[in-house]
Amino acid sequence: MGRPATKPTKLRDGFYIEVKNKGSRSGIKIRRDTKEAMLLAVKEYERVKDVNVLGEFKNGKAVNKKKK
Repeated sequence: MGRPATKPTKLRDGFYIEVKNKGSRSGIKIRRDTKEAMLLAVKEYERVKDVNVLGEFKNGKAVNKKKK
C-alpha cells in the first residue's frame, strides 16, 4: 500500500455515467465511446443500481454542462 494520489485523474474523451449501489454515497464512473452505447449501459445498470448520467467529456472537461 502506498500513498494515495493527490492529483485528480484526467477523464478520457467519451460519455460518462456514474454507477452506485442503492443507498451508497460513492460510486464508479463508466466511460463509453458513443452516446448510444452509454444509453444502453444506463438501461442495463438502472435495474439494480443508482445511475447518474454525467454527459460528454473532452480534454478532461464536460462539454455540455447543465445550467441550474
